[in-house]
Amino acid sequence: MTLQVPSASDLFDEAPCGLLVTALDGTILKVNTTFCTWVGMPREDLVGAKRVQDLFTMGGRIFHQTHWAPTLQMQGSVAEVKFEVRHRDGHGIPMILNARRRKRAEGDFDEIAAFVAEDRNRYERELMNARKKADSLLAAELDAQNLLRDRALFAEQMVGIVSHDLRNPLSAILMGVQLLGRTENERRTRVLGHVRDSAERAQRLIEELLDFTQARIGAGLSVKRQRIDLHQVTARTLDELMLAFPDRVIAHEAQGEAQCIADADRLAQLIGNLVSNAATYGRSGTPIVVRSAIDTGTALVAVHNEGDPIPSGMLANVFEPMVRGATSSNTVRSVGLGLFIVREIAKAHGGEMAVASSAAEGTTFTLRFPAQAQR
Repeated sequence: MTLQVPSASDLFDEAPCGLLVTALDGTILKVNTTFCTWVGMPREDLVGAKRVQDLFTMGGRIFHQTHWAPTLQMQGSVAEVKFEVRHRDGHGIPMILNARRRKRAEGDFDEIAAFVAEDRNRYERELMNARKKADSLLAAELDAQNLLRDRALFAEQMVGIVSHDLRNPLSAILMGVQLLGRTENERRTRVLGHVRDSAERAQRLIEELLDFTQARIGAGLSVKRQRIDLHQVTARTLDELMLAFPDRVIAHEAQGEAQCIADADRLAQLIGNLVSNAATYGRSGTPIVVRSAIDTGTALVAVHNEGDPIPSGMLANVFEPMVRGATSSNTVRSVGLGLFIVREIAKAHGGEMAVASSAAEGTTFTLRFPAQAQR
């Protein structure tokens, strides 16, 4: 039996790719059945009735005019160009088009071969997704490296604090204990006072270090909120602070409602740090004014002192750890964590800290937080 080879016409019409012959202006002169099937149009709606660029999207038509046609004119061929070809029902079909210009005695024309690019689109999408995933993994790796670097810096800071600031009061305690063994009563009383002061300072340093560590590892400071009387908590805290700073006048101004939801111990800690800061850096002989207030759902605690303003270069970083101000007294010692912990207490209450400082107005640290617990 002799194998019947398809005619050239059948090979053209039934080719596994779309085949078109167009005039130089793009008018379709001949098209095979494969392409007609892909675009859902009969041959008579295409041949002589449409230009190939009429089947493209707006972007495709612009590209055809600015790139495809000039390239085909200059080089005589165009390869592997992706177009979105519109189906009769309006949806787009991604196709890869190749074209070659033929010159004949009877006239020039273009031959176009089209291939549906669904598989290529899928591959490109998968490649793009893989790249995004790789970028995401790289970003996560960089974040992890930055976290390790921050933790290493944090560890260095801890070593510096423990070896320098915490060592001094503990050394004073040991020396005081040694002196107690060979002193008389009057001197013993004085030494005991120094021992007590050093022990209390060491205890404050340890508490600050624990709070600092808790804040830096990402968990934030723990708070136990309950309904409290803001004015009463402030007044009670100031009564204790007056004993610690007997040479300073500490005034309390209570305004508005008193009831709010907060951690009384943490607020006392915050007020203590701010008043201590005011006593340390404020002008001697001037009052420290503490104001507590609740207005339109916002609780406020402000601590004001007179004296030299905070330098403008330090103002933006005043709540960062290890930032210490300068004082005229060599006896003032600070770890540099007090204001950092103040800010963390404010955050734990859903609030924020603000500072204003000028030579004319003095320095005011202000805490604002929602008076009622946020759901």
